[in-house]
This record gives sequence, structure tokens and C-alpha cells, in this order.
Amino acid sequence: MSSDRFIPEDRIVHYTSNKISGPLTIDGDLTKAEWQGAPKSRRFVDMVSGEPAFFDTRMASLWDDKYLYAAYWLEEPTVRASQTKRDSFVWFDNDVELFLDGEDCYYELEINALNTVYEVFFVYQDALKQGSRFDTPEFDLYSHDIDVLSGFQDPTRYGKHPRGKRWAFMDWDFPGLKTAVKVDGVINDGKSLDRGWTVEIALPWEGLRKLQPNKTFPPAEGDTLRAAFFRFEALRYHNKTVTESPGWALNEHGVYDSHIPENFSYLHFHQ
Repeated sequence: MSSDRFIPEDRIVHYTSNKISGPLTIDGDLTKAEWQGAPKSRRFVDMVSGEPAFFDTRMASLWDDKYLYAAYWLEEPTVRASQTKRDSFVWFDNDVELFLDGEDCYYELEINALNTVYEVFFVYQDALKQGSRFDTPEFDLYSHDIDVLSGFQDPTRYGKHPRGKRWAFMDWDFPGLKTAVKVDGVINDGKSLDRGWTVEIALPWEGLRKLQPNKTFPPAEGDTLRAAFFRFEALRYHNKTVTESPGWALNEHGVYDSHIPENFSYLHFHQ
């Protein structure tokens, strides 16, 4: 992807994440006073066109001395999910996704309505070399479950980003991650008219230090972090997932590709 495919700065959303005394009980219930007092984002938009999403979707973020928190509110008339095994293909279901940018790396988290988690740590191949900060057992290419993003086996993204290929560490787990989902309806019941579902996430600052070793966590007043917030609706026909299911985001990317840190939104931390 050439730089002219990055969206303009004035199209990128800036969100202020407020500090709370914490900690939050992570149970998916967003009626807690802390979330009721957090500013909800604007309605998500189509990740390509920027048009408002068909189903209302919003996010919020908070933080305390131990965790970065994120929450999603999702309108969904028929809540369904099938993937139950951790790190299974959660994108086969309707899901929410959270990306966090890092130095020469970034992190992806996906969650479906069954609270099944899929997560990956991506490192740009030009950064993983002998003597680098990634030259550790944690990122050893021979002892971990590794894939390649933007390789020839990934034709939708091949050659589209100036940094090129990324090593995908499929077995990396965000240390201390907590997630929870609450369904307002009856999941996997086609006769039920549901209202939707909510997602609550807690990410310890320890994991953020893996991504951003030169930043201080917990953050100081005015510090920022690039993060992307997505929702994907998995269109299925005869039990097969249709490619390019609707993808909605806090701000558009201009292309059907969530792996563009230059287009991630800004979290601004406020004490």
C-alpha cells in the first residue's frame, strides 16, 4: 500500500479515555456506573466508505493504574456464534476486534458473542533480526506457531503496505487479558428477537509494554496510543462464510484491510 492510500489525518477519530479509581469487575455488564459515565463513541462506520454502519455499534475506553479497559455496545437482532475454542477462526462469526499499535509490531484481539478469544502478535519482518528487541525466546520463529501476513498466501494484502510482510505469532497471549460478553437476548435462537450484546475487555499495562517499550505505563496526562476498534458481520450462505463480510470501524480505513496502523484511531489518556 502506498502512502497515498492512508486516510487523511482529519478523518482519524480521537477519543479521550478517562482514568477511574478501578478496578472494574469484567463481566460484560456495561450498566456499571463507570461505563455509564464514560463518553460513548460515535456510531461505527463502514471501514471502506465511511458511511454509518447498518447496526448501531459504539465503543468506550477507561483506564486505571493496572488496566486499559475497552467496551463495545452492539445492536444485533439475532445474536449467534459458533466458535468455542480459543484462537479458533472467530472471524467466521460476528465479532468485535481491537488492534493496538506498537513499535515495529501490533496486536490483534477478536471476540465473538460466546466470549471466544482469538489473538495474534504481529512483528514486521524487517524488525525481527539478530540483536533486536524481538531476538528473544518469546519471538523465536522455530519454537512458536507462526504465520505470515501479506505473504503470497494472503493475496488481499500482498504488497499493499510499505513495511511489507509481518510475522504473525499465533500462540502469543496478552498477559493477564480479561474479557467478558453479555447477550441481551437468546444466543443462537432464530426465533428470538434480540437487542444485541456487549463486550468488556481489560488489558494489563504489562502487555502494553511489550508493544511500546519506550512509553511509560500507566500513562501520564495527555499521553496517546494508536488503537483500532472494529466490528465484522460474518455473512454465511449454506454454512459457508462469504468473503468481505461487512466491516465497521470507529473510523474508516478507505480499504477493506484492518491491518493498517497508520489508520488507527487515537486514544488520549486523561487523568
